[in-house]
Amino acid sequence: MIAREGWTFIIVGVVLTVLLIWAATRWDHWPTFALSLLLGILTIFTAFFFRDPGREIPLIANGLVAPADGKIVAIDTLDTHPHVGGPTLKVSIFLSVFDVHINRVPIGGTIDYVKYSPGKFLAAFNDKASLLNEQTEIGMTTEAGHKVVFKQIAGLIARRIVCTLKEKDKVATGDRCGMIRFGSRTDLLVPVDSRLNVGLGDRVKGGTTVMGYLIGPAGGTDESSKEETGDARL
Repeated sequence: MIAREGWTFIIVGVVLTVLLIWAATRWDHWPTFALSLLLGILTIFTAFFFRDPGREIPLIANGLVAPADGKIVAIDTLDTHPHVGGPTLKVSIFLSVFDVHINRVPIGGTIDYVKYSPGKFLAAFNDKASLLNEQTEIGMTTEAGHKVVFKQIAGLIARRIVCTLKEKDKVATGDRCGMIRFGSRTDLLVPVDSRLNVGLGDRVKGGTTVMGYLIGPAGGTDESSKEETGDARL
């Protein structure tokens, strides 16, 4: 499946490629034919970039799934975050142009706010990107009462953040919630007492990889709650 945000680029690419092939054939002009081949390759890559594969979402009590595909480039502890409250764990995922760029909700609950902030376009793997780059921050409260934040952060090439969420939306774990074009970063911020299953350098898949568990006063995570059950939702 192709994300709807990509269809305009793909259709334009296909039409221009066909026109160039026709022109090259009509006038027997090899440079135009070579240009049509290059444009055709770029159109195929565009379709690859905007792919939106179905995912089987694991349902785990207080379980956090990855909000994006990519590589974990940072795990930091913040003194506090206004929404999470108190010490906060921040896990940063870098998405290359070869990763699926659809973002997914890390856990079910209610969206408290969606805040867009303009900014710079530093390379997404740069530590300062989380603070300085253009981004959309989404704060939510889980069904158990935990406060969770995740961010869509533009990168060096990415110039367009798409977020389909709004305040008071009810969301389920793994729901699609937008995307970032082209190459970007996604941060997940959770209470510091959360237990992580991932480490630096690990690769994760949005909606599929269980990154950890929320524990603490708002809800517990015991051994019986960790049993995964496949969700039919794609």
